[in-house]
Amino acid sequence: MTDTKGADAVDKAIAQGKDLDGSPIPEHKLSLYNKVMGFEAGRQRSGVTNTMRSRIVRIGAKHLSQAELNQMLLDAEFPPLKDKEIAFYYGGK
Repeated sequence: MTDTKGADAVDKAIAQGKDLDGSPIPEHKLSLYNKVMGFEAGRQRSGVTNTMRSRIVRIGAKHLSQAELNQMLLDAEFPPLKDKEIAFYYGGK
């Protein structure tokens, strides 16, 4: 059975062409995923700290309240949550 914990679990499963339960991922789904990830791989980056903040917000919003995440960003000297991030990640909650 594939390890299902951590950020690398999904990447490893995709590379093997198998879902976390061991079932095969259909080729048309893998093909589309790889095509879109190819776009992302070729995108010019603006800086590591911008990417770090983006990941913190995207993942942190799944686990933390808006107030907690915003304070953590400020404590780490990142810009606070933007209105569009609050609307996207917390608007429906």
